[in-house]
Amino acid sequence: MSAHQLVLILDFGSQFTQLIARRVRELGVYCEIHPCTLEPRALDGLVGIILSGGPSSVYDHDAPPFHDGWLAQGVPILGVCYGMQLLTHRQGGEVSPAGAREFGLAQLSVSGGAVFTGLGGQLPVWMSHGDQVARMPEGFVIAASTETCPVAAFEDPVRRQYGIQFHPEVTHTRDGMRMLSNFVRGICGARGDWTMRGFVGEQVERIQERVGTGEVICALSGGVDSSVTAAILHKALGDRLHCIFVDNGLLRNGEREAVRAEFGDFDLTVVDATDRFLNALAGVVEPERKRKIIGETFIRIFEEQARRFENAQWLAQGTLYPDVIESVSFRGPSATIKSHHNVGGLPDDMKLQLIEPLRELFKDEVRVLGRELGLSAGRVDRQPFPGPGMAVRCLGELTPARLAVLRDADAIVQAELEPLNLGLWQGFAVLLPVKSVGVMGDARTYEEVCAIRCVHSTDGMTAHVADIPMSVLTRIANRIINEVRGINRVVYDVSTKPPATIEWE
Repeated sequence: MSAHQLVLILDFGSQFTQLIARRVRELGVYCEIHPCTLEPRALDGLVGIILSGGPSSVYDHDAPPFHDGWLAQGVPILGVCYGMQLLTHRQGGEVSPAGAREFGLAQLSVSGGAVFTGLGGQLPVWMSHGDQVARMPEGFVIAASTETCPVAAFEDPVRRQYGIQFHPEVTHTRDGMRMLSNFVRGICGARGDWTMRGFVGEQVERIQERVGTGEVICALSGGVDSSVTAAILHKALGDRLHCIFVDNGLLRNGEREAVRAEFGDFDLTVVDATDRFLNALAGVVEPERKRKIIGETFIRIFEEQARRFENAQWLAQGTLYPDVIESVSFRGPSATIKSHHNVGGLPDDMKLQLIEPLRELFKDEVRVLGRELGLSAGRVDRQPFPGPGMAVRCLGELTPARLAVLRDADAIVQAELEPLNLGLWQGFAVLLPVKSVGVMGDARTYEEVCAIRCVHSTDGMTAHVADIPMSVLTRIANRIINEVRGINRVVYDVSTKPPATIEWE
């Protein structure tokens, strides 16, 4: 990506690091997240550095490592939360435990500073810290404070270093995007040359160079990610792309038929592997084992299919940035949340080489890319569906009978929610391995519980519960209980992300 200006984000373990990246991308500026262990080096197009937050104290014996050479790169630096404390600690200031720790909303009093250009007065911001700056390094001045945090923001205009104790990247912070824009576009001078239209040409050239005269097998599920992956590969390779749709028995009703209709012009093979997947998953209830079994079974099928094509050396997947972030702690001290089937579930002895053209993109960027590639609105705007499918929504043991119950319940949820145009990120049913007593027709029932999950989000990294009208929830519950045999109770999930994840497994 040397053709673009670059904002480098060094990750110190915050679960919000990827959100910073997403917000910078929204400003039309390319950015990359790298672990805090990255050694200083000359980076083409570097215009600014952001030091992320993190759970550690700068005084911890196992505090994340950092190379001071990054402070001498000659570009503006913004420290966020832990990053602000690090700037302080490494340059002669003092950090100490806060007299009153702040977790949640706080009122910020702005007194000046380039990060707050165009802003002023009182601003609600999202705090999450136990330590804070007790004494600033020489040359820094206070830019903002809160009732319990005298140095909530500071700056040294000469060194072009800036620190904020709160998180501007989360939606709870008012005008957080304006603050990031002031830093990225104003202080760093980034012109904003990152667009999905430009990405198409760059990625097509990269794919052609990497694949050469070879052929690519594409795991096409019909979801947004795999569909856009197939579309950009088809643009780059034409008939050297071979799409494989695997019906693993874990799909929603009608998925196979819809994919066959949408991608009829592609070289598409449909494989019915329902029995193979369900046999491999028989008796398995632990979520990570489910994901790994599904991932490996997919790979084996793709390897078998690849033998039909003499030059097929590559496997394409619709892996996205959030998949990688949540699956593998490869960017420094960030915690692993869960393995995604196409990241943590791949076997070590896989014969095919991976090609993942969307690996550094967020979901809404992928949707824009899909429109640039001419995919239908129905395909591009559809809700995310997990790679392991119903396996992570059918909690407990996977059997054909339980999966059929979940599919029928989910079909009702989709049918009731779709006409309402609620702007949901996701809305779906989950079958719980919990039985409850009920009564139907004066007879006792003892059947499973169905949970409904509906959330709003912009990138899948955070989510808040959708306020679905009670009349709608009641109608959905009545239909599920009356029409789906095996469920006698319906509940609504009111958990945000974090602390919960969007999917239940």
